[in-house]
Amino acid sequence: MMNNDIRNETAAGLQEIQPDELKRRMEARDVLLIDVREPGEFEAERIPGAVLYPLSEFDPRCLPAEVFPSVVLMCGSGKRSATAACRVLDSGVGRTTHLAGGIMAWKKANLPTISFDPATGGWRRGPAA
Repeated sequence: MMNNDIRNETAAGLQEIQPDELKRRMEARDVLLIDVREPGEFEAERIPGAVLYPLSEFDPRCLPAEVFPSVVLMCGSGKRSATAACRVLDSGVGRTTHLAGGIMAWKKANLPTISFDPATGGWRRGPAA
């Protein structure tokens, strides 16, 4: 059963999740977050707990069937994750959700990210500035 306050379904039939609800589900270990950005983007900044599967290589048939529908796809702004979600729908392997607004919306909600600090060559954690 879908809670329309949590997920919205777009005209294309894609399910979206808002940053605060994604954070809650991640804390409950109820979701697998897949970042479909490219490796350089992922290395520069990412959501803690996200795993990388770039859109350029993304094939939903390679994901284990038991992960659906707990998969949430994300990217920078929501466009590439919507494309990946369409691939999932088109493949017939299941349904998935994508993060509305991507990491930009996540940061706007002041939720934590991990980013590379070029000054120190190390990693820094914290909410978006």
